[in-house]
Order: sequence, then structure tokens, then C-alpha cells
Amino acid sequence: MGFRQGDVSLQLQLQFSIADDPRWALIVARDETADGQFWFSVSTTGIYCRPSCPSRRARPENVRFHETVAAARAEGFRPCKRCNPDGISNDAANTRLIVKACRMMEKSERELSLADLAVAVNLSPSYFHRIFKAAMGITPKHYSAGLRAERLREELVKSDTVTEAIYGSGFNSGSRFYETSQGILGMTPKTYRAGGKNEEIHFALGMTSLGSILVASSRKGIVSILIGDDPDILLRGLQKRFPHAKLIGADADYEGLIARVVSLVDKPRLSSNLPLDIRGTAFQQRVWKALREIPLGCTATYSEIAKSIGAPTAARAVASACAANKIAVVIPCHRVVRNDGSISGYAWGINRKRSLLAKEANAQIGVKPDASFTNRVTSDACR
Repeated sequence: MGFRQGDVSLQLQLQFSIADDPRWALIVARDETADGQFWFSVSTTGIYCRPSCPSRRARPENVRFHETVAAARAEGFRPCKRCNPDGISNDAANTRLIVKACRMMEKSERELSLADLAVAVNLSPSYFHRIFKAAMGITPKHYSAGLRAERLREELVKSDTVTEAIYGSGFNSGSRFYETSQGILGMTPKTYRAGGKNEEIHFALGMTSLGSILVASSRKGIVSILIGDDPDILLRGLQKRFPHAKLIGADADYEGLIARVVSLVDKPRLSSNLPLDIRGTAFQQRVWKALREIPLGCTATYSEIAKSIGAPTAARAVASACAANKIAVVIPCHRVVRNDGSISGYAWGINRKRSLLAKEANAQIGVKPDASFTNRVTSDACR
């Protein structure tokens, strides 16, 4: 049986009245901050939900708003099993389980398997692995490895021998430890235990259009690129980061490296091909890898980076990783902007960030840099 003309008019009125209600926009956005402020029901399914419900969005003409759960129930609607509108959300419940698993890993003296953790939180291993990675940005295994690396650093400082530190930090064998220790510490365990003493760090200072620049390298590759106004402050920053290292001033060979870095700042190009010694947590390294994949002349938001590494809810953690980056320009944290495209903070100054983005944008289109550049960079290569 088809609608009569009057029914169609009423349906359109309902659709427009719901769609114009500011609460509808919160439902469309699945805004978790609106949870508890109101609930909505769907006439075609007979259920009611919280605003952040992840289920397929209903048509607005089939939606009604309710001030309380009791009001929705009084009209004959039943609670959604997916978003659990009567209690805590599934996301909140999962967060509690993830926190519990993290605490278990932190307290355990041995490395817990995925199966161990899944049993403890009463979830299947595959589902637990999925929600953990979505929330934390890394897998349980990588989280555990990060904890073990932190324990290793602590144990190397306080233990009498390297062997004690190996087993005290949760490694089951010396061979497994030595396979990973160089990547964790950036130096040999013996050197780290001595506070990085005698690690050789070569460095040089130079000038760019953005101010002074300091480039420092280990035997493996560049560990720091710092930019600022005062070269003395940059050098003190390097000394603070490597307090026990042997800092070696530039020689003729190293001057060639800093010239390449200066060129990257003043005349951006597609690829740097510089050797890097990247030191950071597993999550930070994933973020920094994603930053290096942003094309020259383009930008990405913190949320886009989070999604690209498989952690869509970790935008704040991405911002923290960007702030922790010590290799300016080559790891291009300056290419990350806010969701609205506006320029956000930068460790080496927001004006330098604008200048870098302007130079890179114009390097793509082959025009003279525009000093008034303030907007988000876009180009055909970015779309």
C-alpha cells in the first residue's frame, strides 16, 4: 500500500525537522561527548541508542529523540545490543579491558602471550588484538617490547652486570637479547650501562634561511637535526641529550653532510637519502615513518596519520610523537596540521613551520616562495 499525499508531506516534515535539530549532527558524527545527554530511537528497528552508536546510521525520518532511557523504554523501544545505551559504552568497556591488560604486562616478570592476555580479559585473541591496536596504535606485542626496553634501560643502570640486566628485564636468553639490544639502545649494552660514555657523536653547525642548524650523527646515521636562533643553545641541547657521549666537532667530511641538510631546508626536493639513526618507541617510529611518506608539498592531519598507521583513535598520541621528533625536516613533522588545515605548534617555531611548508609547496610548482603563505598546502600530487 503506497503513501497518501498527506503521509508523504508528514514524512518530509519529520525528515527536515530531525535533520535540522543540532542533536542529529551529533549522531552523524557519532560524538562520544554527547553520550548521556540524550538518546535516540529508530522506529524501523524498534531500538534506542546512544549518540555515538557505531551501527549503520538511520534515516532521519525514522529517528526520535529522548531525554532519558526511561522515556525511550516507555514508548516500547528496546536497548541496542551494540552500543549498550543503558550502561557504559562498548568502547568504554573495551578501554577498561585494555588498561587491565597493560597493567598485567607492566607487572609481569615474563613476556605474556596474546593468548594469556585474551584469556585474562575474557575476549578472543583476534578481537583483543584488534581493539588493542585500534586504541593504543601498536599491537600488544609491540607494547610489551616497549615495556621490556624500558626495563632494560633501568636494569642496565642498576644491575651489577649486563647478564643480570638481561634476565631482570624479562629476556629469556642472552642470544635473544643481543639480537634486539642494539636497536633498542642505539649502542652496545656496555656503552649504555656506562651512561653512553664514549659513544662518538659527530656534529656540525651551519646557517640556513630559517636560522642556525645543528646536525649530529652516530656511527649509524643522523640522530639530531635542531633548528634555532642561537647556535650555543642548540649545542647545549645536544649535550643535554647525550650527556656522556664524546662530541666531536665537524671535520671536512662532515661538512659535506651538513651542506646536504642545509640544502634540504633551503631548496626542498623529493628525497633526502640521508642515513638516519632513529631512536624512539615502537609507536613513535611508526608515526615518524608515516611522516616521511607525506609527499613533498603536501600536508596531513594528526587524525589522518593516526588512521594511516592503523590507530584511528590515537590522534593525540600522534601529536606527542611529532613533538618528540629530534630530526627536523628529514622526519617532516612540519607537514602535519590541524583537522581544519590550520598551522599548529612546532618545536622549532611556528613561523619556521610556515616557511618550510611554503618552500615545499613552491618547490612543487616552480615559483618563487611566498612569504605570506599561511594556509594548508595542497597540490594535485596530494589528492
